[in-house]
Amino acid sequence: MAHRIFTTSFASVYPHYVAKVERKGRTKDELDQAIRWLTGFDQAELERHLDDETTFEDFFADARLNPNASLITGLVCGVRVENVEDPLMQQIRYLDKLVDELAKGKAMDKVLRSGTRQRTR
Repeated sequence: MAHRIFTTSFASVYPHYVAKVERKGRTKDELDQAIRWLTGFDQAELERHLDDETTFEDFFADARLNPNASLITGLVCGVRVENVEDPLMQQIRYLDKLVDELAKGKAMDKVLRSGTRQRTR
């Protein structure tokens, strides 16, 4: 089952991410830094996806997911991100979790999983 979010443009949701983090005293630059960390995009690539109104499906298809993305755990909308089975939905939830952590005032190095050791499987 394809979720509606897959075909939603990233650009249509991005202003809501910005508003959420700014309401909590964080900046658009910090949000962009977290998105770049997750996706491997540089700022120009991120802005191109926003300008082109890329769908979430195409946005993440183009991404080079950070190898530490699997360290993103916890609840988003009552669902554990580490247990989401659909790979695309999990990537979207990773992004949601980063936005939540920024909005909750978590330190940038913690949001970006800096200094955390890679889990072994």
